Amino acid sequence: MLKKLSLMVITCCWLAADAQKQDYPIQPVPFTSVKLTDHFWTSRIETNRTVTIPASFKRCDSTGRIKNFIMAAEHKGKFCTVYPFDDTDIYKTIEGASYSLAVHPDPKLSAYIDSLIAIVGRAQEPDGYLYTARSINPAHPISAAGPERWVNEGKMSHELYNCGHMFEAAAAHYMATGKRNFLNIALKNADLLVRTFGPDKKHVAPGHEIVEMGLVRLYRITGKTDYLTLAKFFIDQRGIKQYDKRSKNPYENGVYFQDNEPVVDQDEAEGHAVRAMYLYSGMTDVAALTGDTAYVKAIDKIWNNMVTKKMYVQGSIGAVGDGERFGDNYELPNATAYNETCAAIGSVFWNQRMFLLHGDSKYIDVMEKTLYNGLISGVGLDGNTFFYTNAMQVSDSFNYPDLERSRSGWFVCSCCPTNVARFLPSIPGYMYAQNGNDVYINLFISGTANLKVNNKILKITQQNNYPWDGGLAFTIDPAAAMEMNLKIRIPGWTQNQAIPSTLYSYEQSSAQKIEIKVNGKAVDYQLKNGYAVISKKWKKNDKVELTLPMDVQRVVANASLTDDSGKISLQRGPLMYCAEWKDNDGKASNIIVPKNTVFTATYQPDLLNGVTVLKGDVKSVDVNESAQTISTTNKTMTAIPYYSWANRGKGEMTVWFPEQVKYI
Repeated sequence: MLKKLSLMVITCCWLAADAQKQDYPIQPVPFTSVKLTDHFWTSRIETNRTVTIPASFKRCDSTGRIKNFIMAAEHKGKFCTVYPFDDTDIYKTIEGASYSLAVHPDPKLSAYIDSLIAIVGRAQEPDGYLYTARSINPAHPISAAGPERWVNEGKMSHELYNCGHMFEAAAAHYMATGKRNFLNIALKNADLLVRTFGPDKKHVAPGHEIVEMGLVRLYRITGKTDYLTLAKFFIDQRGIKQYDKRSKNPYENGVYFQDNEPVVDQDEAEGHAVRAMYLYSGMTDVAALTGDTAYVKAIDKIWNNMVTKKMYVQGSIGAVGDGERFGDNYELPNATAYNETCAAIGSVFWNQRMFLLHGDSKYIDVMEKTLYNGLISGVGLDGNTFFYTNAMQVSDSFNYPDLERSRSGWFVCSCCPTNVARFLPSIPGYMYAQNGNDVYINLFISGTANLKVNNKILKITQQNNYPWDGGLAFTIDPAAAMEMNLKIRIPGWTQNQAIPSTLYSYEQSSAQKIEIKVNGKAVDYQLKNGYAVISKKWKKNDKVELTLPMDVQRVVANASLTDDSGKISLQRGPLMYCAEWKDNDGKASNIIVPKNTVFTATYQPDLLNGVTVLKGDVKSVDVNESAQTISTTNKTMTAIPYYSWANRGKGEMTVWFPEQVKYI
């Protein structure tokens, strides 16, 4: 039955694709075609399935999010949560659960999702409108909603934001199960938007973007061009509304909403970081599907600005807590770093799309940096505790009230936990891509992928212990001999690039050519756009082997990052490291890492679900307040992967280390 449904869904997608004149030149291999066998990611995805998703559903129930839909169907009661976008926590959890169902059938979970979809469907108004913050009591909706539909959309009603997440979830559920119960709800709502908004209808720039991405998802399923046209219309509405351009306040001048000028004129990553990532992802989708070159020029400039001036060393974005937003160029403070988990997820979405558009590995380099560091740091190893923000520095001496020092099970605004729940099951879909005879290997995770090259079946099996070890092996197994260009990403971090810009670099250059063997013999290969290209006629069980250097690198920051002046951070492979109180005599803020420090890497299977730790002989500054003395002592420092901090209690943590004492 599942095979029949999968065939039906794939056929539907092909039919929709036939109606599209153009698309991304490179197409991702679906996550459903990739089966993982590694420990690093399979354990996280399984924890997401067995812990995070059930806990998310339970909390949606206990906090009243489900009750809001029940009351909306009856048009009575009082909206019982805080934010008008609380509806999306149910949508996002359904999306994650649907992805999980696609690879791990679970009749009980499927039935529960169907029961929730029925509740959502009953809350939908006859014309397709679906927004519990208004429908519960249409005469007196919550203040953020505004007195009438859509009148507050350009600010904080989040009506279209709710629609966008519903579209994403409904598309995921349909693709996973073949059922139309949620899809029909979404299409009814999307058709309402088509009737409501347009050149000769209502004009609005969505206050919190994602409806654009959601409409594209529905367009891909149905082939209905109205959805794609409306997505572009919403994007083109930005910069039309009159703001006070003289104001420095990002809310008053439109910057917070990415609404200060038309998108084609924007050249900086700005405003609310999650909104920005969803807007730029939507622009990239629409550019690929319509051929809008002005969009491409704009997003290229914005991406360059983000990566060269506005990204933390572990891949996080959105430095400023006031507005959860990007700061000015080079405004990347450590002590108050915000770094919302949702922004990291949005960055992965956008960088994947930029790769599909341009085919350059630099986008995957940024995606990998974010994925392995600033994104999964947002969920605890237990799968049940989370960070909304991801700190760069926690010190007992400076305790900022908004800085999260420990993980929480839920938040009043719980967009991040449910975003994690929907994202993690889809990770295998970021590993491979193809364009005709070109097959890209982007992420290194053990498992097997099944794809087709020119209608010929091809299986690729990865064997590695990444990210702890750099040894990579790929078994290429075509059903029949085939000509193919295998493109293996050679990460920028192996080529003296801490990040694909001058924002961060290695203290000492270590770029080296990586040897690649095919069936045990070294081969010449072309390095193009960051990929080792091996072109040949591939036969059954051909084996490709290479080893990525896993040296411990000292990373230094651009001189414009004053907070990082005279300091280094530590990187090994794709992972950034931090020092945490638990391993360093209760403190991390007093560590000095001299230039001659040599670090050794040791895998510890019983620590933090298995991690490679770094150890080195360093200095620590000890202050004796009673005697009013300061001394420097020798000690052995232990550093752990950044993503794993705050899983053993509350205490100090730091990513950047001074190389010498400059001041106390």
